[in-house]
Amino acid sequence: MLGRVVPLGRPLRFLVAGGLNTLFGLAFYPLLLWAVPYFRAHYMIALGIAQAICLCFSFATYKLGVFRTRGNILREFAAFASFYLFNYAANWAALPLLVEVGGISPIVAQLGFTIVLVIGSWFWHNRVTFRDRSAP
Repeated sequence: MLGRVVPLGRPLRFLVAGGLNTLFGLAFYPLLLWAVPYFRAHYMIALGIAQAICLCFSFATYKLGVFRTRGNILREFAAFASFYLFNYAANWAALPLLVEVGGISPIVAQLGFTIVLVIGSWFWHNRVTFRDRSAP
């Protein structure tokens, strides 16, 4: 069986890509805070940069690795981004409250927010972003 590719179902591919995207996102934000001293005091700027880069990375992994759609890049990216832009807005409102008022570290607060995001993303991407337009 060496060399044989075992086809993965879409839900399993989604979990694998989601895990990769989550690891990338969870690593990227703290890396910005660690690598750039300015971002330690300005963690919201780091959040914006991390979100923009992670959005593009995630779109590529879901489009190419999970849903394997062809074409429709602008429509799919708009639907994909709309899901995350809504979540980013909620994140931008919640993170300062959790950090400044709740005294939670920015990294721990982001981890909790990410867990909620993962669950909602399957439903949105499967039914809206990458849905088969030819199916009734």
